[in-house]
Amino acid sequence: MTNGEIDFIDLSDKIQQEVSLTSIQNGLVHIFAPHATGILILTENDNALLEDIKMLLEELAPKHKAYNHPSNAHSHLRSILFPPDKTLPIVDGNVTFGTWQSLLFVETDVYPRKRTIIIQVMGE
Repeated sequence: MTNGEIDFIDLSDKIQQEVSLTSIQNGLVHIFAPHATGILILTENDNALLEDIKMLLEELAPKHKAYNHPSNAHSHLRSILFPPDKTLPIVDGNVTFGTWQSLLFVETDVYPRKRTIIIQVMGE
């Protein structure tokens, strides 16, 4: 469950847990957020940086602007700026992240929501 706009949920540990439930040692994990107002980002999970990301999204698609779409157009516009999916390598049974990287789901909609994340693990 998200807390509404703009909320960050770190999925890194959950992704590793799902990979660990498989016998895959080397391959890929694909993560997809099937939502029109939710995105996935790879970045450092640092509060100051997350505040900067909020400011960036507000600058690119301001909440209080006249849009044609009712109520949450800015949420949809923010979500088209970043892809709703990521693919990460699995090496020796571990999801490989870059230094300081975490996989974060970003809620761009105006209300708290229950969200679905699809995780597919492929390899050998």
